[in-house]
Amino acid sequence: MGAAYSTVPIQTLHSHTIFTPFPSNPLPISSNTSLGFIPTSQNLQNQNHLRKPTKIMSQSSQSSPRNSGKVDELETLDRFSTKSSLDFHGIDQKLVQKMVYDALVWSSLHGLVVGDKSAQRSGKVPGVGLVHAPFALLPTPFPESHYKQACELAPIFNELVDRVSLDAKFLQDTLSRTRKVDGFTSRLLDIHSKMLEINKKEEIRLGLHRSDYMLDEQTKFLLQIEMNTISSSFSGLGCLVSQLHRSLLDSYREFLQLDSKRVPGNDANSQFADAVAKAWTEYNNPRSVVMFVVQAEERNMYDQHWLSLVLKERYPFSFYFLCL
Repeated sequence: MGAAYSTVPIQTLHSHTIFTPFPSNPLPISSNTSLGFIPTSQNLQNQNHLRKPTKIMSQSSQSSPRNSGKVDELETLDRFSTKSSLDFHGIDQKLVQKMVYDALVWSSLHGLVVGDKSAQRSGKVPGVGLVHAPFALLPTPFPESHYKQACELAPIFNELVDRVSLDAKFLQDTLSRTRKVDGFTSRLLDIHSKMLEINKKEEIRLGLHRSDYMLDEQTKFLLQIEMNTISSSFSGLGCLVSQLHRSLLDSYREFLQLDSKRVPGNDANSQFADAVAKAWTEYNNPRSVVMFVVQAEERNMYDQHWLSLVLKERYPFSFYFLCL
C-alpha cells in the first residue's frame, strides 16, 4: 500500500497555492443550497471517493447508476454562482494566513503527516522528519448528484475488476505488450503464470480499490481518471482531511458562512479495516495473519499505520509489515 498520487487540482487563495493530492471529500451542493463562495473550474474538479470496501465476491450494487452523467440544470456552475454570497478570492489575507496556521497545527496534532523527503531517514524511522500532508484549505464544492453517482458506481466497478481478474487468458493477452516495457507488470504476470501452471485457485478474494473522478468543465460529465487496485492509499489520511475541513468551517463559520455538516462523512479507514477483517474471517484459520507489503523506504507510512491501528484496536488477529 504505497503512496499513489493522482492528477489533482491546484487552488490559489491570494497567492497561496494549495495542492490537494490526498482524498478529500467534496462538499455536495444542490439546487437549494448556498455554500457562500464562488467556485472556479479548479474548485469543481473532484477527487477520490472511497466507498465501503467489501469482499467483492458478495458485493452487489444496491441501486443502479443514474441514466445521465450530466449535472442537472440547477446544479451547473452558472446557477451555483448566482447563489453565492462570498467572493472566495476576496477573503482577507490575514484571515487566510490564520486559517493556514490553524490547519497546520491541526494536522500536526492529529497525524495528518507524511515523511519529509529532505530528511534522510523519514521513510524508514517513524517520527523522524515529519511534515504535514498536502491538503486543500477548504473542501471542494461538488454536485451532490455526482457524488452519489460515484458511490453507486463503486460496487459495479469492483465487480468488473473481480471478473476481469478471473479471466487469465484476457489478462495475459492484454498485458503482453505492457510487460515488455514495465518490469513490475512483467513480474506480476510471471507469478500469475506460475499459479496457472500449478492450478492454484483462490476462492476468497478481497479488493481494496480507489477510483479517482473529476467533473469535466465543458460537458459537466463525471469522468473517471483512474482506478487504483494495488496501491489504494490514503484511506487513513483522507479521513483526517475531512475532519480538518469540518474543524476549519466550524472555527471560521462567522467569516465563511459554510456549514461543516455539509461535508460528507469519510470513514474509509474504518471500512478498509472491516474488509480486511472480513477476509481474515473467511479464511477460518486462527493462525492466519494479515501482511502489509510495503516499500523499504515509505514516506507514506503513517497512512498505513492508521489502518494498522484500527485493525489492532478492533480485531484479534496478528499482522506484520513486510518490506519489498
